[in-house]
Amino acid sequence: MMLIDRMKQTRSYRRFKQEPAPTMDQLKGLIDIARLTPSAANRQPLRFVLVNEEERLAEVFSTLTWAGYLQDWEGPARGEEPTAYIIILSDANISKNPGIDVGLVAQSIILGAQELGFGACLLAAVDRGRLREHLALPDQLEIQLVVALGTPGEEVRLTDVGANGDIRYWRNEEDIHFVPKRSLAELIIKTL
Repeated sequence: MMLIDRMKQTRSYRRFKQEPAPTMDQLKGLIDIARLTPSAANRQPLRFVLVNEEERLAEVFSTLTWAGYLQDWEGPARGEEPTAYIIILSDANISKNPGIDVGLVAQSIILGAQELGFGACLLAAVDRGRLREHLALPDQLEIQLVVALGTPGEEVRLTDVGANGDIRYWRNEEDIHFVPKRSLAELIIKTL
C-alpha cells in the first residue's frame, strides 16, 4: 500500500469493536516501531505504559475527555470503548522538552496500528493527575499523550473544508464521522 493511501485510512476513531483487541505482544511491537522513530538530539526521552487488562482499561478511560467538537456526545458508549491504550510519557531527567518526539512517535504508533488492522485516537484531554495516580508513576515521568486503540467501530470519511472555513469534525444522520481537510492549494503559500 502506498503511504498516501495508508494516511487516508489512518483516522481518529472514537468508537471501537471489542474484538479483535490488540494483544500485549502487538502493543510491544508498536513500541518497537516507535523506538526507531527519529528523536531530537537522539535523546530518546519517551517512555510508555501499555494497557490491555479490563480493569486497567476502565481506569484509563475514566480519565479521558472525548471529541470536543461533538458537544452532545460524551464519548464511547459501553461496548464501544478502546480495547488498549499506549500512554506516552516523557522522562524529565533526560529532556525537559520532548517537543517533536511526541508527535513523531504517536504517528509511528498509529501507522503501525493501522497496518495491524487497528484504529487509534490520540488524546491530550486527559485528567493527568488521576491517570498519574492510577499508574503510580514516578515524579520524573510526565504524561504527554494517550493513544486509544482497538478495532474501528465507526466509519470516518475525509471531506474538504467548506467555503466557510470550518475545520470542525461532525457526524451526519447516519452517524458517519466526517473530518474536513484543508486543500493543498490553501496549504502551499509559495513555490520557489
